[in-house]
Amino acid sequence: MSGWLAIAGLGPGDEALVTPEVTAALALATDIVGYIPYVARIAPRAGLALHPTDNRVELERAAHALDMAAAGRRVVVVSSGDPGVFAMASAVFEALEAGPDAWRALDIRVLPGITAMLAASARAGAPLGHDFCAINLSDNLKPWDLIERRLRLAVEADFAIALYNPRSKARPEGFARTLDLLREVCGDDRPILFARAVSTPDEALAIVPLSQATPEMADMRTIVIIGSSQTRIIARVGAPILYTPRSAS
Repeated sequence: MSGWLAIAGLGPGDEALVTPEVTAALALATDIVGYIPYVARIAPRAGLALHPTDNRVELERAAHALDMAAAGRRVVVVSSGDPGVFAMASAVFEALEAGPDAWRALDIRVLPGITAMLAASARAGAPLGHDFCAINLSDNLKPWDLIERRLRLAVEADFAIALYNPRSKARPEGFARTLDLLREVCGDDRPILFARAVSTPDEALAIVPLSQATPEMADMRTIVIIGSSQTRIIARVGAPILYTPRSAS
């Protein structure tokens, strides 16, 4: 087959954070497939077809991309951040596993990108400097009781925790429940980083103790990082530094 499929991460927002590997794939592509705002980040050019779709049709989007690649097109499926972190790489492979055998012969590559949680961590210092986990608070594809169980276990294990998709207009109660759970099992002084739209003109960072965190401080463009019991704040002139030491006591 002459076609190929690349699943690419566009990073958190700033074009300087798109990897050269992804830039090269985009330059060779005949078709770009993805969620509407991510496709909008790709500059139109002659010979390039853009295929933006809604956020809840991941499997249909993946199948369309695989079909085009099988027909000889050079297709890039775009995600923000990294495509393997709560994004399109899993959706493409789910469609591949359920699809026709011919798709399995395709040249399929996953091109990593800088994740939102790593960009947020870097802006604040190094809160993910020791063991950490990432939890998606969206209950679109998993039940809330599973999210709650994973949150409790992550706190019990004393991980720093990066929370994706904390609070949407359709389900604002989830993040409020998360904060209530954290207050049950963490000390009130546990530091929380709210990092919104990192590397874009709308970037905003706030570090507050758990006792001062409110649901309204997060939206779907916010990454929330909850420190472990070892996470520290270095006060200084300007923005403080939030970090977790590499050793555990």
